[in-house]
Amino acid sequence: MMPTYAAIDWGTTSFRAWAMDGEGRVLAETRAKDGLTTASERGFETVLETHLSQLGLGTDAPAVLCGMVGSRAGWLEAAYLETPLELGDLGSRAVKVPGLARDVFILPGLAQRAAWEPDVMRGEETQLLGVVAEGYRSGLVCMPGTHSKWVSLSDGVIESFSTFMTGELFRLLRTHSILRQAVEGEAAVGATPAFLDGVRRAFEAPALATNMLFSIRAGWLLHGTAPAEQAARLSGLLLGLELAGAAERHGSLKGAALLASGPIADLYAAAFEAVGFGAFRHLDADACVRHGLAQAARSLFAAES
Repeated sequence: MMPTYAAIDWGTTSFRAWAMDGEGRVLAETRAKDGLTTASERGFETVLETHLSQLGLGTDAPAVLCGMVGSRAGWLEAAYLETPLELGDLGSRAVKVPGLARDVFILPGLAQRAAWEPDVMRGEETQLLGVVAEGYRSGLVCMPGTHSKWVSLSDGVIESFSTFMTGELFRLLRTHSILRQAVEGEAAVGATPAFLDGVRRAFEAPALATNMLFSIRAGWLLHGTAPAEQAARLSGLLLGLELAGAAERHGSLKGAALLASGPIADLYAAAFEAVGFGAFRHLDADACVRHGLAQAARSLFAAES
């Protein structure tokens, strides 16, 4: 019998936990901004127990964790597994945190060590386990974020993946570059004509990307283009550059699965359409990380028994 347990996605800036029964059903959930910085100051065990108490879980309920909590800067490092990786093996490779009243297991991240394209991920591998559990076992998966991941799956095996710093570059260019005045403001970017034009231009001519970026400043100086429009163009250029890179690395993006929730999912959907890739399979990121943690827990507890 599977025990009632806690499934936790613990990142750099966020903490999400679900109380799960033995059938993988959600009994309760909590979300907080108790990321690694907060946990390092207060103590990882203190933060964890505070949230699990709120969920009504006694110390007899084990906890399965994924995300940056298993990094070198986290609670306990769970060493990277190697690609290619059979995702079904993920749970049995978890690392147990010693010296606690509660059984706490941290899932490992994933490394691609090829000298010409080294890469790492933490947390996304658990989401991908959920993707496979939902029946998407082969194909390309796009995982937008601060550092977007593109992952090639083959019958439940992660064959290769690529990270693109799209979100981080957007933030840096918007706040700490010569473009700052041209794109100032905090308004969220939507799929406007300027955004879509930026996507198309960067996708069609990625070698001109840095030239296109400077044109944002020039357009502000010479034509007085509004900052909100220029911010949308900046976002579009960077996303188009990401799509061009993903196509170069992984081949055609047609039919890729999009693992995202909220406004960012809408932006990527619009970008896919703008460059002619059309329909994609939309997967919910929250649901997939829960399903991935549940799948990992099954194999982990089976290995423990």
